Amino acid sequence: MSRGGGGLRTRVKTARGRTAQSTRWLERQLNDPYVKRAKAEGYRSRAAYKLLELDERFALLKGATRVVDLGIAPGGWSQVVRRKLPKAAVVGIDLLPVDPIDGVTILQMDFMDDAAPDRLLAALGGAPDLVLSDMAANTVGHPQTDALRTMALVETAHAFAADVLAPGGTFVAKVFAGGADSALVAEMKRNFATVKHAKPPASRKASSEWYVVAQGFKGRAG
Repeated sequence: MSRGGGGLRTRVKTARGRTAQSTRWLERQLNDPYVKRAKAEGYRSRAAYKLLELDERFALLKGATRVVDLGIAPGGWSQVVRRKLPKAAVVGIDLLPVDPIDGVTILQMDFMDDAAPDRLLAALGGAPDLVLSDMAANTVGHPQTDALRTMALVETAHAFAADVLAPGGTFVAKVFAGGADSALVAEMKRNFATVKHAKPPASRKASSEWYVVAQGFKGRAG
């Protein structure tokens, strides 16, 4: 242990078979106040606090009765929704297996699958008034490629939201490096009353992630 920031800081020794990078990641996790808080408060990941902080700023969850959680794994965002909105219908989807969450319907399938939107709506029982997306593409180590792959997910998530949201609804999605593409932002502004970018305090300063928050869905044209 060594002192840092006025408190005890856990140092991790580099073990055989563990790279310096993984050692740094483990040390960061052990000393992350959000990780410690998540464990103490029963959240599955520190990401829960990103949604809590976004909700505090934008009142995302106010009045929501049907919520879709795209990229639900490991489940922190849906846990927040359930605690804040115990009567809301919540449906999540992810390629990865997710441990059950009381009151949440979880679909293990690819959101990019053509059948996914209908499956989500059927499980939800009606039009959602909140679509959350914390999805990010698996990185390949090439920044431009990684950004393009994640932006494709954001565009697909927005297309889904614009197709299924109830009037007045909200769409929130993770984006990277400067926010959503300008053409996508322009499209969002046609579909929503307000479109803003935000970086919640729980998002690490070193991370390039931001969130785009689109509120006041105007309804489908025609």
